[in-house]
Amino acid sequence: MEHNTAFVFPGQGSQYAGMGKDVAERYPVAGRVFDAIDASLGYSISKLAFEGPEEELKLTQNTQPAILAVSSAIHAVLEEAGVTRRDLVAGHSLGEYSAIVSVGGLTPGEAAKIVHLRGKFMQEAVPVGSGGMAALIGPTVEEARAICEEAAQGEVVSVANINAPGQTVIAGTKAGLDRAIEVAKKRGVRRALPLPVSAPFHCELMKPAEERLAADLDAVT
Repeated sequence: MEHNTAFVFPGQGSQYAGMGKDVAERYPVAGRVFDAIDASLGYSISKLAFEGPEEELKLTQNTQPAILAVSSAIHAVLEEAGVTRRDLVAGHSLGEYSAIVSVGGLTPGEAAKIVHLRGKFMQEAVPVGSGGMAALIGPTVEEARAICEEAAQGEVVSVANINAPGQTVIAGTKAGLDRAIEVAKKRGVRRALPLPVSAPFHCELMKPAEERLAADLDAVT
């Protein structure tokens, strides 16, 4: 029986200070990817990924190119080792851009510039600390939507990512999210956890970022 091979690339929330350092030190091809991305951005995103601090790394305009850099570096190592078969590529949120890099649609440097702007525009759409995301472990998507509707009270709180059966991420204003977590607990939700991100992604609050990024996306092939 023949199996398909899929490469799936992570999005925000997977970052941590120190990520990618061991790969860059051990594999020259990974180091070259980091160098190319640093040169494209005009600052050292690799230093921030390798050393932190965490507070700087979790700012969206830094997190996105940092995760893309680590994903692209690891992929380059796999390619050099001969792991080239991939029937499918996919990415979670910004991981979409890592997936595009993996099949040659964009260079790592080109993609890093786009995701830096993507992160910058997303961060500027909602001031730091005024919005966020939380994972609800246990409820169905319909139950998560009902929790958001009860918690909204005129503010934005909505389902953002359907990660897996029983794991739904919601996004919105900080006050709305706090209410949603309380509503979830009252309804017997097993776990309701704020995520380590600095903005409420994949919800209506991101519309200004979508509009600003459109021009930059139109300028690349």
